[in-house]
Amino acid sequence: MKRYTNSEIKARLILVVGIALSLTFIFSIVAIIYGVTFVVQPLEVSPNDEAAWGALSSILLVLSGALTGLLASNGLKDKEKGNSDDEH
Repeated sequence: MKRYTNSEIKARLILVVGIALSLTFIFSIVAIIYGVTFVVQPLEVSPNDEAAWGALSSILLVLSGALTGLLASNGLKDKEKGNSDDEH
């Protein structure tokens, strides 16, 4: 069985984390859209519903920030050992 290098392990880990965060984000957005569109809502919002919406919006904000950070940090690649062209 082939041993993976550190960069291959890191790439697979980033892929798995990115997919998990993306699926969670998409599921939450679909749940919000379904709840707003197809579920009958009373005219006045209950305090429990208002707290749930506040928590869900905070969770989505954190998830979007994590996805953005993951994508931004993916551009920062580790330098390969033995590549001395960049070093002067």
